[in-house]
Amino acid sequence: MKLPVIELKIDEANESFVSAIALVEHPAIESDFIAFNQTQNFAVNDERQELLGAAMLPDKPIYRNGDKGDFYAVFSKDTIRQIAQVFAQKGLFNNTNIEHTIIPADSFVFQSYIVDNSKNINAPTGIEAPDGSWIVGVKVNNPAIWQSIKQGQIKGFSVEGIFELFPTDQVSDGTLTIDDINLSQAINEFNAALDRVINR
Repeated sequence: MKLPVIELKIDEANESFVSAIALVEHPAIESDFIAFNQTQNFAVNDERQELLGAAMLPDKPIYRNGDKGDFYAVFSKDTIRQIAQVFAQKGLFNNTNIEHTIIPADSFVFQSYIVDNSKNINAPTGIEAPDGSWIVGVKVNNPAIWQSIKQGQIKGFSVEGIFELFPTDQVSDGTLTIDDINLSQAINEFNAALDRVINR
């Protein structure tokens, strides 16, 4: 089914940024923010109780439903980099929870980087995360939470925050990327300019 594509961005001036990372089984939507689960599986180190995975993946349409109906949300590489930088600047590494609730995850982020293939900064082995992805490593201190992870009740990271929505002229079936959107918009702008020249 084709749905509108909305690009999500942040703006610190409007208190719009990622404020926490949740450990979740499924994606969640809250009333005042959108939460995304964008990793397939953790890489798990049982002895150290550490997790490693993608907190955000760029250019991937993600199905959302909200007050304004169903749509696909996308984050660009630049926005994801900005999100990771603001998260670090604000010192939010201890802001973790379970399933986007007030239940603390008793965990903290100890690794954070952006995949950058041009600089040979790659995704961890076994984790599918394209260029521009935000990778985080999390140390879990709580044995009960660690058991939930081992039992498959917690499967991924999910960022939470407040985002600004920017409608595009595009629709998607879930396979459209930011590059597709930008190319399509450039073609439309070129055709519109060409029409103006021809119809002078």
